[in-house]
Amino acid sequence: MIIGKVIGSVVSTRKNENLVGSKFMVVEPLECMSDSKRIVAIDNVGAGIGEIVLVATGSAARVGCAMAQSPVDAAIVGIVDDDTGMSGVVR
Repeated sequence: MIIGKVIGSVVSTRKNENLVGSKFMVVEPLECMSDSKRIVAIDNVGAGIGEIVLVATGSAARVGCAMAQSPVDAAIVGIVDDDTGMSGVVR
């Protein structure tokens, strides 16, 4: 899992039938979490732009959003309520 900040959303009117009704958000991993670049993650928890979120990746993403048969490799599985443990992290 990684921690990142939601910086935008993606609108897709045509997509795999298993993804219809899903919301997609652009997440930028925090510098201390990964060398990764921005990712698109499915959002089933109602995260908003500017929020710090927990993102599951790989097969755990499909399990975390209850979409085992869907082409998902990143899912927002939680919204961080308190980020005091990440003091000094540049956002």
